[in-house]
Amino acid sequence: QVQLVESGVGLVQAGGSLRLSCAASERTFSAYTIGWFRQAPGKEREFVASINWSGTNTRYADSVKGRFTISRNNARYTVYLEMNSLKPEDTAVYFCNREITRLQIPWGQGTQVTVSS
Repeated sequence: QVQLVESGVGLVQAGGSLRLSCAASERTFSAYTIGWFRQAPGKEREFVASINWSGTNTRYADSVKGRFTISRNNARYTVYLEMNSLKPEDTAVYFCNREITRLQIPWGQGTQVTVSS
């Protein structure tokens, strides 16, 4: 099965920006709607954003809409999450996976994003 590797871990001050990458091991990854999810300390994993195969349909959680931008480069088998105007409440471990539940692969370790005030 396809393997996903999240990267972009970092510590950033409030108001700063950071880009996360989700790289797939196989080209077939790009044929599906891909989502970014996050899990803050003491909370359950939540939806952040998603993008379909062509990049024409995107969705965002209300908490990040207008600040985050999801995109994809199918030639690189990679989905990106550009995060701007970061807030302390954005601090979480970020994960990527297929949005279609039955096609999701086991959740990995994700990448840590810490936003300081």
